[in-house]
Amino acid sequence: MKWKIPALVSIASIAWAVPSAAKDIAVAAGSGAQERLQEALILAQPGDVVMLGEGRFDLTDGLSLDVAGVTVKGAGPDKSVLSFKGQMAAGEGLLVTSDNVVLRDFAVEDSRGDAIKSKGADNIVYHNIRVEWTGGPKETNGAYGIYPVESENVLIDSVLVIGASDAGIYVGQSRNIIVRDSIARFNVAGIEIENSFNADVHDNVATKNTGGILVFDLPNLPQQGGHNVRVFDNVVVENDTPNFAPKGNIVASVPSGTGVMVMANRDIEIFDNVFDGNGSSNIMIIGYRQKFDDAKYQPTVRNVRISDNAHGKTGFAPQFAGGEMLAAAFGGSVPPIIWDGVGGAEAKVYSSDEVPVLNLGLAKSDQPIETAQPALAKLAGDAAPKLPKIVMPAAMEAAIR
Repeated sequence: MKWKIPALVSIASIAWAVPSAAKDIAVAAGSGAQERLQEALILAQPGDVVMLGEGRFDLTDGLSLDVAGVTVKGAGPDKSVLSFKGQMAAGEGLLVTSDNVVLRDFAVEDSRGDAIKSKGADNIVYHNIRVEWTGGPKETNGAYGIYPVESENVLIDSVLVIGASDAGIYVGQSRNIIVRDSIARFNVAGIEIENSFNADVHDNVATKNTGGILVFDLPNLPQQGGHNVRVFDNVVVENDTPNFAPKGNIVASVPSGTGVMVMANRDIEIFDNVFDGNGSSNIMIIGYRQKFDDAKYQPTVRNVRISDNAHGKTGFAPQFAGGEMLAAAFGGSVPPIIWDGVGGAEAKVYSSDEVPVLNLGLAKSDQPIETAQPALAKLAGDAAPKLPKIVMPAAMEAAIR
């Protein structure tokens, strides 16, 4: 198995698509940084690079970028720091709403809302970025660290996110996604792919989160039917942080000690990952359990292949309803893989991992857990054809070399 801890170091950029008049716009830290930096983001033209100098940028309001083809580049995630500790109003630290943008080599700290959000921004690159809430895991921290939504072609590479009260690295309602070589720790969800199509999540480290990696599909959103997601070559260990999400958030229901959770998705592959020290379960495959009024929504899981994962200690401290009784019934720990059983053989949930699988025996996703009929199960078989590798446009890959 191939995996690595990402090195969060500055790498020289290669131009995205640079007109002849493209220029570097240098912005130094220090007095007046808020106004000077926002002005640079407003006045930048396609092909320009907004260069963040070394030092701490003490900001009192959110920043926004709506010019296509701009790179925002710092001197490194420990050298160029956008601090929102003094942010006066709620909202994002940095909001991007334009295409062909590269964000790299800087840090965002202590935003009141999401740290970096991009909405409707196609061909967006996040590279060598640190996002952190420096006071540790708290409900009052911003919800999301890296937060692209409603986009096509999303590349997240070599980022570090610490302390998000929802998801550290989140991609929602998007298509063609790569999340790789990144670290998520002390978040509620380390990495989350939600209502999205065609994603590769690989070579990441998810540790000390409530849940390591989530693949969800939710009702009442413009894009539904999440599918074609591969989760592979990740290290998902010791996800034991108590859930600190605000009440009412969907991730508030994620049990502490969850490795990978797939909910209401289809065509999923989970392979070549390392799991260890996740107290509830290494892999949970479940349907959507809450009430919903969306006639188009499909709440169950279909076509999941689990293979070639390394399973260490797990299930020793389950934090979900009935977990203690299940652990007692199975010799002191819950099996590494849990499936709710909804759909039976027609759901095509298969595992070739040589570890026990617990089938909860539920007939419907929203069936009370107290009515489960748990039993060990063999999920031998082969799902639909293997999913294709996700490939980004060459210019996006070139932008981080």
